[in-house]
Amino acid sequence: MKKLLYILLLILPAFVYASGGSEGAESTDIIPRTVNFLIFAAILYYFVANPVKDFFNGRKNSIADRLNSIQEKLKESSNQKNRAKELIEKAKIEAISIMEVSKNETEILKAKILENHKMDIENLEKSFDDQISIERRKMTRAVISEVLDDVFAKDSSLLKKDELLDIVMKKVA
Repeated sequence: MKKLLYILLLILPAFVYASGGSEGAESTDIIPRTVNFLIFAAILYYFVANPVKDFFNGRKNSIADRLNSIQEKLKESSNQKNRAKELIEKAKIEAISIMEVSKNETEILKAKILENHKMDIENLEKSFDDQISIERRKMTRAVISEVLDDVFAKDSSLLKKDELLDIVMKKVA
């Protein structure tokens, strides 16, 4: 502001002396109009300069604040994206380990089931063999009992031990 005033004060005398005085028709009112314009410009600058500067500084600051908030949101979303990627990687690793554990458990259960079935089959075979031997004994007893009943029904003195043994052997076989 002060610079402008000094420049006006330096230029003003040059315009005043250059006019050459007022000589009738040749004189113009350019100097007073110029001086009036410069005074008007100075007053306008004095009253309008600070509000315009404040307006543009405020606008600049609001734009900078919005830009900073957008950059913060961008950084935050980038961090969340990175966290999500890390969680996805952890989930993939955990899924692979769960798959491996389930495969191992499946093999273990399969082996246990096969072992249990083998034991059940062996137990069934043993019980079948035992049942067969019990039935054979029952049949042997029944045959012996039948033979003895036949022998005792007949005259027992007629048979000798060898004959009795042959009869029993024939019935058993």
